[in-house]
Amino acid sequence: MKKPWGGRFKQSTNTLMERFSASISFDRRLYVYDIEGSIAHCRMLAKCKIISQTDAKKIVAGLQRVLKEFESGKFECDDRLEDIHMNVESRMIQLVGPVGGKLHTARSRNDQVCLDVRLYLREETGQIVQSLTQLTKTLLQLARKNIDHIVPGYTHLQQAQPILLAHHLLAHLEMLLRDRERMEDAWKRINVMPLGSAALAGTGFPIDRKYTAKLLGFPEVSHNSIDSVSDRDFAAEFCAAAAILMMHLSRFCEEVVLWSSSEFDWLELSDAYTTGSSIMPQKKNPDAAELIRGKSGRVYGNLVSLLTLMKSLPLAYNKDLQEDKEPLFDTVDTVKLSLEVFNGMMKTARFKKLPPSRLDISGFITATDMADYLAVQGVPFREAHEITGRTVAYCIKKGKGLQDITLKELKKISSRFDTDVFDHIILENSVQRKNVHGGTAKKQVLAQIRRLEKKLKTRSPILRVRK
Repeated sequence: MKKPWGGRFKQSTNTLMERFSASISFDRRLYVYDIEGSIAHCRMLAKCKIISQTDAKKIVAGLQRVLKEFESGKFECDDRLEDIHMNVESRMIQLVGPVGGKLHTARSRNDQVCLDVRLYLREETGQIVQSLTQLTKTLLQLARKNIDHIVPGYTHLQQAQPILLAHHLLAHLEMLLRDRERMEDAWKRINVMPLGSAALAGTGFPIDRKYTAKLLGFPEVSHNSIDSVSDRDFAAEFCAAAAILMMHLSRFCEEVVLWSSSEFDWLELSDAYTTGSSIMPQKKNPDAAELIRGKSGRVYGNLVSLLTLMKSLPLAYNKDLQEDKEPLFDTVDTVKLSLEVFNGMMKTARFKKLPPSRLDISGFITATDMADYLAVQGVPFREAHEITGRTVAYCIKKGKGLQDITLKELKKISSRFDTDVFDHIILENSVQRKNVHGGTAKKQVLAQIRRLEKKLKTRSPILRVRK
């Protein structure tokens, strides 16, 4: 088969080399962006009188026919044409004749592929932001629904202090909002048009790059032709934001796995997002959460692959850059599916209200409140901490919880205790006393819910360019 660069060569390409260098097996998913970019480029060439309007109309019509063939499933890709760009162009030339060869005037595959990837990632990032927004709305609904639900808060995976479940859910929501902001910020650097940089030096044809950018919805064009064709920072930045997002989902999934276990038994997952055992009839396994937790590793790996790919590349374009697409595509697919599954899992989940006996298994979850009580009486906090520590040690020795100890016993430990100490160590009172901005008191949590609901009503700056 005739190669687009074949004029320089006397021998045909080895078939093994053709297989080795072909990217059409994975970059074919860029077909819509490749055709979209080619149509804009063609119209720009006609506007600048580099090709005639008549030729441009023929080429655009041919590209639109190729698009229909892809969408109908009739297009057959050829590995010998290496990539999506040459497959599209070759078929278009078959349809319209030699005039189709004018399309590639004033561009290279180097800037063409950069354009395709940016168009693709711009749209996918917008969809991920929308999915994040939907998930945060789900968590807000869960927080409102469980506003009076008290659960143990943990440090070191040991019961620490009582908190509202809604407060805990909002902690995860804050992480996801930062993920949304990171995606929105990365989108700004994705949304730059590289076409017109050609192979690396720009082009001698009098093109209008800003007109092409306008046709494609880009707010700006790249400023250095060498950087334009060799830059993959935007892809690495997206993968980094995606890795942090998956880390947050993984942390949440770990808690879902714990909470749905018989030991915790706070959360019941829907049958729709769980599976059973092939041997143990009673099992209901949190597979959705476990798979999302596991898939975070592949997204980390994709980021490392991309960074390693880029770390020693000289300017400008190198064939190594062909290896950027598979980790990028896999990251996009993994993140989108994980967000969709996680949202469905949480929407259908049911939290169980814990009885007081379940809230304080250790018996000392309000120990900090006892120390705070002593501090309010004028005892220096370090001394109050030590007194409360001795109280806990006494209770452990006697097999009691803080709720079970008598005032007489407390007086033996410190004369600063009085009857009102017991009000301080009631779970509900402990929660409501954390009435500071960002605290777990119901008043504060409701204020945070209102703030977040208002924030989510603000439209994201990312607009989906293609519908």
